[in-house]
Amino acid sequence: MLARALGKEAALATDTEVPEVREPVDEREQRCGYVAIVGKPNVGKSTLLNALVGQKVSITSRKAQTTRHRITGIRTLGSSQFVFVDTPGFQTRHGNALNRALNKTVIGAVSDVDLILFVVEAGRFNLADAKALSLLPAQVPVILLANKFDQVHRRADLAPWLRSMQERHAFAEFVPMSAKAPKDIQRLFGICEKYLPQQAWIHDPEDLTDRSERFMASEMVREKLFRLTGDELPYTSTVVIDKFEEEGQLRRIAATIVVEREGHKGMVIGEKGEKLKRIGTEARQELEKLWDCKVFLELWVKVRSGWADDDARVRSFGYE
Repeated sequence: MLARALGKEAALATDTEVPEVREPVDEREQRCGYVAIVGKPNVGKSTLLNALVGQKVSITSRKAQTTRHRITGIRTLGSSQFVFVDTPGFQTRHGNALNRALNKTVIGAVSDVDLILFVVEAGRFNLADAKALSLLPAQVPVILLANKFDQVHRRADLAPWLRSMQERHAFAEFVPMSAKAPKDIQRLFGICEKYLPQQAWIHDPEDLTDRSERFMASEMVREKLFRLTGDELPYTSTVVIDKFEEEGQLRRIAATIVVEREGHKGMVIGEKGEKLKRIGTEARQELEKLWDCKVFLELWVKVRSGWADDDARVRSFGYE
């Protein structure tokens, strides 16, 4: 089931000033294309995707490696339909089965798109950025998107940085911006539009993502898990949906939080179960806002030692 626009209650508080046009558009005038969002972990890719779509479709947290799947966000403006693809940050620190699956997702996402937004923090570039940059195919135009530009205090210092970046790759354009600034998001649409091929739209103009509600439920629980446990809990924890039932305007969901050690289980449950209860409450409230319906969410915690090093189990948990 494709997520649809649900009105003001479900919209992100971005105040994006891009007018929504829903008048009929002749297919001969339509543009449609795929735009991959690529970069190392924690440079703001998911925040950017959510701002571009105008609603939360990709989870965010300060914890690196939060995004683990190829997340597609859709935005139709005027005669153009943008199909944005958020990717996991390219993993260089751990060579386990989980990270191999994540890197495979990144490589697959950039192989067949019309445009790539390579996201870096303005004025910074390290080995992790270089690894992600090395994945980009030569035949696809790449825009260098310098995110968090508003945090740069001495903007004159960016000139030598930009020259060094141009030496690293033949970027089509350079865009300094903040993913949290509505005017920057509006400007980015105009920049990206000219790279979209003239062809009929792929999705319904009201669609916001191609991900199912079941998938969004697991992601929302995982976001709250990471946000509420901070750095205590290893990134390898995951969430599996055991039951997802629709009863009119009610969703009944049962999910299992999978951790690798018995000690991690205690961190998630918390004293007298308070941490687990808060994870469930915050995830439920956000899902109700997203879907505009009532949600009954039941959470369990199980230990599966070494799952992130087991290729078969990684696949069974939904990682390609």
